[in-house]
Amino acid sequence: MRWENLTAETGGTRHDRPADAALFGADAVTTRTFDTPEFAGITFHEIRARTILNRVPGASRMPFEWTVNPYRGCTHACVYCFARKTHGYLDLDTGIGFDTQIVVKVNAPELLRRQLASPRWHGEHVAMGTNVDCYQRAEGRYRLMPGILAALRDRANPYSILTKGTLILRDLDLLRQSAEVTEVGVSVSVGFTDTELWRTVEPGAPAPARRLDVVRTLTDHGIGCGVLMAPVIPFLSDEPARLRATVRAIAAAGATSVTPLALHLRPGAREWFMAWLGQHHPHLVRRYERLYADGSYAPKWYQRRITRQVHELAEEYGIGPTRAGMRRRIPQPGPAEEPTGSGPTQLTLI
Repeated sequence: MRWENLTAETGGTRHDRPADAALFGADAVTTRTFDTPEFAGITFHEIRARTILNRVPGASRMPFEWTVNPYRGCTHACVYCFARKTHGYLDLDTGIGFDTQIVVKVNAPELLRRQLASPRWHGEHVAMGTNVDCYQRAEGRYRLMPGILAALRDRANPYSILTKGTLILRDLDLLRQSAEVTEVGVSVSVGFTDTELWRTVEPGAPAPARRLDVVRTLTDHGIGCGVLMAPVIPFLSDEPARLRATVRAIAAAGATSVTPLALHLRPGAREWFMAWLGQHHPHLVRRYERLYADGSYAPKWYQRRITRQVHELAEEYGIGPTRAGMRRRIPQPGPAEEPTGSGPTQLTLI
């Protein structure tokens, strides 16, 4: 693994040090395995990072400028995860290696506290969970997030978290304390509620129903929580009946908003996802090759169609900022729509 060659240019530009300095050195790496069922087959590389606040590249589509990522690699093992390519920066495998070789920045809390106190830091918004999940399984053992949240709270620094992990509820008190002094945003990722699809496409992540329990608990404790409905997977979770079931469940959990995002397949993730698709849904391979022929993102017409459908359902079920904090009035389901399973889905221009 090329630890020394990983620079700020590779992992994100830092604001207060030379760009040619390595993020950590080989002498700072400790490799561990744990003889417990939840970590079977997983290797942890503990490092002492030299930076934790990373600037998002200017060409990025992300609506934020700074991130904190205490982990690299993710045991959620989502076959579509766009962050897989980042493991290649360390000469680690972007497939099974991304799922089982986890880099842990063990000094993240103390390093963040020091960087937030720098006179060169101006209190910009910090986004977490944007690369890999900061509440993945490893967080239960390493407990980095309490120190990170406390550092942000103590500086009244605004932040947001995106997660699939139920472990965020452990830090509910810290979230509430932070919300008293600064802006805090929490979103939970729930792309679909189909349990059979979840078991194959997100095998290491908590079940969708458990994630929706997180939304409900946070909302009940005064922490408004939105849902990133991502990814909507073409031909597998995009049928009208499935979209309706997912949005209805999100509304019932009390989400303040729902934002759909169609599957995108960047290099690294694309190869791994297509291999999975060939194994589990071989009849869809050619359709995906056509749909994603022009790049990593689904065509604009497809994205617009999904967005329109989800927004219409959200309005029907009363999801939205203007209704935040109100009890949802969930209409009783009418006659069941026939699911089409993994068969053809008509793609129409809008």
